[in-house]
Formats: sequence, structure tokens, C-alpha cells
Amino acid sequence: MLLHTPALSLLALSYMANAQRCIMYLTGQHNVVPEPSLVSDVKHVSLAFMRPSTFTAPNVSEWPLFTTVESVRPKFANGTAILVAIGGWGDTQGFSEAAATESSRKLFARNVKAMVDHTGADGVDIDWEYPGGNGEDYKQVPNSEKAWEIEAYTKLLAEIRSALGPDKLISAAVPGLRRDMLAFTKETIPEISSSVDFFNIMTYDLMNRRENVTKHHTGIQLSLDAVNAYLENGVPPENANLGFAFYVKWFKTDPEGGCDQNPIGCKTVLMEDPSTGADLGQSGSFSWHDPVPSELSTSFERALSGGEYDSEGGGHYFWDSEENIFWTWDTPEAILKKFPAIMETKNLGGVFAWGLGEDAPDWAHLKALTAGFREYSQITGDKQVGASSQPASTREKDEL
Repeated sequence: MLLHTPALSLLALSYMANAQRCIMYLTGQHNVVPEPSLVSDVKHVSLAFMRPSTFTAPNVSEWPLFTTVESVRPKFANGTAILVAIGGWGDTQGFSEAAATESSRKLFARNVKAMVDHTGADGVDIDWEYPGGNGEDYKQVPNSEKAWEIEAYTKLLAEIRSALGPDKLISAAVPGLRRDMLAFTKETIPEISSSVDFFNIMTYDLMNRRENVTKHHTGIQLSLDAVNAYLENGVPPENANLGFAFYVKWFKTDPEGGCDQNPIGCKTVLMEDPSTGADLGQSGSFSWHDPVPSELSTSFERALSGGEYDSEGGGHYFWDSEENIFWTWDTPEAILKKFPAIMETKNLGGVFAWGLGEDAPDWAHLKALTAGFREYSQITGDKQVGASSQPASTREKDEL
């Protein structure tokens, strides 16, 4: 069994759930952490991912993860909360199995508690994409067959909170497109909020292969729409975190789709199989830490030199007329624009990025995010915020 690193105090966790938050996902694909000075403002780290199916069996004793809490903790400032993220895109079967019955929910929650105790983690991030449907398998399993998950999701979170108690953090990664927010309604948000400390709103991948026209995958206006949806449905702004993407996305456009007239909102080619939902290879993404795919390198060079900022939609983009490719990404300057436009206007509780190592080796986007976060924290006084001053992690079990 791993040596148990001393957990953060309840007082520290209570403060961290309320103060402005800078959160980083550290992923198995890009397990790189910069020098300490560049992550001094990071107070939460989510290690992505453990598979949800790991937690559905009885008598689990092994917790596969690409790293350990013990080895990650010294790479960040003292007092940084280290969480284990469970789930991820396409990994829904384990969650569905876990949520199905009262006994399966209790088993899952007990195993989460055992994992947290074993690893010394300060909590968990629940990344179910998505309860109620519209996940990767949406063509194979229609949403009508997953409607039951909407209520079951809230019950699963409640069981996890009951098992972990008040002295651990629980966050939820939640969808950024309204069409995917099936489980996040005015009826369910109050119940979810009683179990989780904060919501990581995935305001990226807002353009994906299901679209048929171009748009910014992490632009200001689409991000605002996502944030507004959660606030309208009852998420306290201090419990909402804005997502940032440390990666680039590209999409093939229709040569006759009007992109030469207006590259924003012009027609793409068919990007997924209409019967199976399979990726047709007409779109993709890569991080700043990845090598640029050779077949895209010339086009991406043009994008880097010729990209421009769309002040209306609030996103950086480039349309390559030679190869009919639409590029969408955040520059450091685009990142900074989101603080006055979204963070300040909505008084949100924090920011997060997918993912930390994805910005290696130059760390330009991390530096911009940190600069914006520091200024925002100064403006807001870095004080405990809002009416919901008692986070879910400090509530007694019988209140949940």
C-alpha cells in the first residue's frame, strides 16, 4: 500500500473550495510539469484519468493511474489539492453501470473512498461525458435509453459525497454545449450542487465533428452561452470554473461552402458517419506539446502566420483557402481577453485548463492564463466569494 501523504486540513479545503481557483488537469498523454514558479498559482490538480469501470467491482485493491498522488504533490506549491479525475470522453459504460441501482451506487462510492484513502488524494473529479446521452456512443445507444441516467447521476454524486464525507473535494466536469446538458437542469442543479464543490465547465470543443458549419471551438461568445446556461439553471457563479484549451483544432471545409466569403459559419465536409458516429478523419486536434502531423504542417504554418482574431465571436482562427482547412485555437492574447469578457462580467469562481503538459515546452498559454488569473484575483480581492459561502465539502453528511 502506498504511504499516505498527509491530507489537507478541512479548513484549508474549505478555503480552497471558496477562493478563486486555478486548476490544471495533468494527463497521462502529457505528463509534464514546468518549473515551480510557473505553477505557483495552481491550487488544484486533477490527474486524468482513472476508468470508472475500476470502481464497479467488489473488493478492488488496485487503482491504475499513470502516476501517483505522492509523486505529483511535490511538483506544486504546498497546500495544492491533488484530485483524481474519473472518466473522460468515451468512457461511459462504467458510469452507467455504477449509477443503475442503489446498491451499485453505494459500491462505486465505497470504492472511490477506498481509492482516495489508498492514494492520499484530496478528492475526485467526476468526468462523465455525458449523463443522459450525447456521448461518444450516441448513435449506438439513443438518448431515450439513457434518460434514466439524469436522476441517477445526482444520486451517484450524493453517494460519493456521503462516502467521502465533508473533508474531501468533489468537482464535476460538465458539458459546454447546451444540447449536451441533459442532466444539468433547473431541477437537478440544486441536488448536484449539494454534492459537489465546483463545476468545471468545458468551454472548449464547442466545435466538434458533429457540426456542419465552422465556429470557434473555445470562443468567447460560445463560452458565455455555456456559462449562462449553468448560471440560469442555478449554479452559483462562485462555484463555476471557466475552461481553457491548450490545444489546436482543425476541420476540413466544403470547397463550395462559402468559406471564401465568410470563414465563420461556412459549411464543412461530412466529419462523422451518420449511422455509427465514427470519425471520418476530416477533423482533429493536437496540443502544443505534440508534433504537428506531417500532412498538416504546411497548412498549420500558414495558420500561425496568418491567423486573426474574430472580435464578434471572440476567437482566433484561420481558414486555409489552399487546402480548405479551418483552424481554431486560443493564442495567449485570446486567453487574456476572456477575463474581462467572461470572468469579470460573470464573477466566476475559477479557471481550469486541459491540460497542463499540453502546453509544454514553451508554456506561453499557461503564462497568459496565470497573468489573467492573477489580475482577476487582485480585482476580486482574492476573497471568499458569494452567497454560497459554505461549500459542499464542509457540509455535514446529513445535509446532503
